[in-house]
Amino acid sequence: MSVELNHTIVPSRNKQEAAEFIAWILGLEAGPQWGPFVPVETANGVTLDYMDADDFRANHYCFIVTEPEFDVIFDRIRERGITYWADPHHDKEGEINHLFGGRGFYFDDPSGHNMEVITKPYA
Repeated sequence: MSVELNHTIVPSRNKQEAAEFIAWILGLEAGPQWGPFVPVETANGVTLDYMDADDFRANHYCFIVTEPEFDVIFDRIRERGITYWADPHHDKEGEINHLFGGRGFYFDDPSGHNMEVITKPYA
């Protein structure tokens, strides 16, 4: 059996702002609004469907990228002065990690979701 993730709903305080933020960081595009959602599609076809919500818990989303993409994404983070951490608990501010022979970091989106960018999948 072949099972693939198609989409996930990402609750946000402002769906347009949040979708445009992550799209800009990752070098993707925020699509046109579809129903109550603003979609951002990743290279493997999974769509993050941003939706306005008043009450939600922040979640964690991890994106795997190539080494050259990491450099571009990391430059965007630093250019905007976005705080980043090497760890999910936000203890190592201003650092990246080198887990499993790759590089990675965490940052918060405008709605408080804990976003992660890595170059190697975790074992």
